[in-house]
Amino acid sequence: MKRQAAALAALALFLAAGAVTAFAQAAFKVPFPLKAAGKNLAAGEYAVVKAPDGGLVLKQAATGRETPLAVLERIPQPAPPVAEPRLVFDEVGDFAPSYTEYITVYVLAEVWLPGEDGYRVHVTKGAHKTKAVSGAAAR
Repeated sequence: MKRQAAALAALALFLAAGAVTAFAQAAFKVPFPLKAAGKNLAAGEYAVVKAPDGGLVLKQAATGRETPLAVLERIPQPAPPVAEPRLVFDEVGDFAPSYTEYITVYVLAEVWLPGEDGYRVHVTKGAHKTKAVSGAAAR
């Protein structure tokens, strides 16, 4: 009986450790205000975490605020494969609410985690530029 309890405890510990590594995570320092999942977010440090359901969550380090990201499609790995985490933003122009100032808006469009296909989380129709921010894999 004690052996079974010890084996179950070891199995639970092994599964818990495996669950932590199974959900890839990356950290990013975004130097500009951004828009993700329709929400305006401040510049700062963010983490991208794979949710248990296969989706993605953008977590703001300073506040702990989590923004679920809807995955529109998976993007095949380029050649050579992505070696470090990367966020790709669509850079678009917009007028400030007063319509007197033209501002640049950075919309999160793609998420790339090492060793995986990419995630498309937004599509910008029309003219735009792209800007990438590299990150570090969380350990």
